[in-house]
Amino acid sequence: MSLMGSLYIGASGLQTSQNALNTTAHNMSNVDTVGYTRQQVQLGTRNYNTISKSAAANAYLQTGLGVNYTQVKQVRDYFLDKAYRRESGRSAYYDTSAVAVEEVENLFQELEGRAFADAISNLWTSVQEMAKDPGNAVNQGVFVQRCSEFLSRAKAVYTGLSEYQDNLNYQVAQQVNTMNAYAKRISELNQEIVKIESGKVEHANDLKDERNQLIDELASMGYIDVREDADGNALIRLEGKDFVKADSYNEIRLYTDKETGFYTPYWKQLAETNIVNGIEEVNIEGAELFNMQQIISTDRNTDIGALKAMLVARGDRRATHKDLDPAYYDKDIKQSIIMNVQAEFDQLVNKLTTAVNKVFEDAANRETAKNPNSTYMRDPATGQPYTIFNTMAITDPVNPDNNFTVENIIINGTIKQAPSLLGFKKEDGTIDQETADIMKEIFTEEKYTLNPNVKTATNFINYYNNLISQVGNTGSALWGISENQQLTVDSIAAAREQVLGVSSDEEMSNMVMFQNAYNASSRYINVISELLEHVINTLGR
Repeated sequence: MSLMGSLYIGASGLQTSQNALNTTAHNMSNVDTVGYTRQQVQLGTRNYNTISKSAAANAYLQTGLGVNYTQVKQVRDYFLDKAYRRESGRSAYYDTSAVAVEEVENLFQELEGRAFADAISNLWTSVQEMAKDPGNAVNQGVFVQRCSEFLSRAKAVYTGLSEYQDNLNYQVAQQVNTMNAYAKRISELNQEIVKIESGKVEHANDLKDERNQLIDELASMGYIDVREDADGNALIRLEGKDFVKADSYNEIRLYTDKETGFYTPYWKQLAETNIVNGIEEVNIEGAELFNMQQIISTDRNTDIGALKAMLVARGDRRATHKDLDPAYYDKDIKQSIIMNVQAEFDQLVNKLTTAVNKVFEDAANRETAKNPNSTYMRDPATGQPYTIFNTMAITDPVNPDNNFTVENIIINGTIKQAPSLLGFKKEDGTIDQETADIMKEIFTEEKYTLNPNVKTATNFINYYNNLISQVGNTGSALWGISENQQLTVDSIAAAREQVLGVSSDEEMSNMVMFQNAYNASSRYINVISELLEHVINTLGR
């Protein structure tokens, strides 16, 4: 090879070493950048120049033309990425569920929650005092006052639970908007990356970093499956359905329930839209993002994603004691922390108010059985027995007790204004101690369970405490799972970081290596330059 040609070999070494140094510097400058993937330099030889062929040795006499900067590639592990995204989604599910339980616990421990515990205690105390002296007007007045206090604070607790449902509903909308924004940006990045890399010269590594970071974020919101096509597009399926395609995405829409205002995420492309009387109506049957009837299970990967955790915790309606029906409790209510607590709490209020009313109804009926013309504990205007608790609306005419829900109960205005109408004094002037004792007994009877799956019976005095303990135990279990899951995520993240993370020590070693290569190429060029100068000077003589 000529000396002039040798200069190009040295120049290739200078250029390649400089580019490698630039890549190393780029890695070092992003050592703490979230989502950055370490870039590796690949070097190769340029084509060889064949001078001659040896027939005897069947070999070629060749000279090299220098070094080539082949490519700068990202180093990632597909299996670690997949495991990290799946487990981070599972961690987000249990973390979101644990936070929801914690919010319910805070609701019961603060504001009206703690006051409600006092209301039950005060009501029980007033019943005990009334049993000591049923005819005492002061005791009667305190009892009615405590009943009113119990109801008002029960309404405050139930309202707090409903407001938290609304808060979760808002978070669902925000999460869906974020997921759509991520999907849109990923599809845009797909197009930009393919455009840059289509020439087979440049590599859009920084854009790929942004795309991978968005995919990691998306994985915490729902169960996704990611693959790359032959062109380098990231294709994403969410809950088994296509979400991000090569250059577009399928939008997630929100269906609003007309009664509750609760959102249900659904796939726009799978829903049916009809125009009825000029109004657009959407049928989302079969287009829902999640199948909420599925059992939450790690084996089935149905416990992945913060969005699903929000929907499960929120539930699909305001629950009442009627939702504790064993026929569908496990299917509809059990998995939702808020609906479960709403139903159990409403059951306490329902059972207590109807039991108190029944005590007075039975007292009036006992006297009527003895004397058909008796007016004892009866409203003279209607002839019906006095009750402390009434309902605002009749929602179940077949079973009147079902009408007594927290939101539907009111205090009998007549009794509230004149507690002495209860009397506890029979028409013959005797004190009705029997009714007062029965009232005391209904608070201590252990015949109520929190839900169909609980076998241990309790009474009105301990029911609320058992409910709080159940919420606390659920929260403790969820936090335990969440913490263990986070350890799993951290372990996978550490293994993944070893592959894609930037090691400052390794980069410094590479920097020294490429700097030495640059210096060697520079010295090589100097030697060739001196030889050329010597040749020229010699020929000049």
